[in-house]
Amino acid sequence: MSQPLTLFDHLIELRSRLLKSILAVLIIFCGLVYFAQDIYQFIAKPLLDVLPEGTQMIATEVASPFFAPFKLTMILSLFLAIPCILFQIWAFIAPGLYQNEKRLIAPLMFGSSLLFYAGVAFAYFVVFPLAFAFFTSVAPEGVTIATDISSYLDFILKIFFAFGLAFEIPIAIILLCWTGVTTPESLKAKRPYIIVGAFVIGMLLTPPDVISQTLLALPMLLLFELGVVIASMQNKKKKDNSKQESIHD
Repeated sequence: MSQPLTLFDHLIELRSRLLKSILAVLIIFCGLVYFAQDIYQFIAKPLLDVLPEGTQMIATEVASPFFAPFKLTMILSLFLAIPCILFQIWAFIAPGLYQNEKRLIAPLMFGSSLLFYAGVAFAYFVVFPLAFAFFTSVAPEGVTIATDISSYLDFILKIFFAFGLAFEIPIAIILLCWTGVTTPESLKAKRPYIIVGAFVIGMLLTPPDVISQTLLALPMLLLFELGVVIASMQNKKKKDNSKQESIHD
């Protein structure tokens, strides 16, 4: 029979998991840093495609042409390493979970990665073209659009994070229902408040334009409904298992 791990043993393992996560980020970064300028060009494409003819992005600081692509590549490396980081988290907590908990948590971690990436892709391919076309079309006459590359990077990273986080709604709902904090029936009853809340969150997390706010709120509502459906199925399955166990007893 194996000896139970001490607090010191857990701290050593935690350090090992953290180092492996950091190493994964650094390995990805080393593979991407050579293409830093190309990566920034790709990220800037939605804005560059809608800029008026004869205008371009600018760098208002001396080091911006170097640091902006470098910063983007580092953050992209972190994003791409999310599956590895989640695996390290899973490997750390899995020994303390029951078998039924393992069956639920593992798919949730995998699903959370896919949903986060889906949110980022939705922002890039759907939101950015519409939002940037709107922004450039409403510029007052006589105003030349010349976006600073560092300001643009900060802007899109906020949008990426907002949409990536918003797309995690189904995971949050499943966990809340699984832990007993709420129920699918309770969430359905609060649907009118959730609709209002989605648009308020869209207003807080996106730039002050109706397009971005709506494009964030609508997916959040659809993902809310998806989370409720999955949580309902999970609750039904749990009840069926409980009935079968009662019959066998």
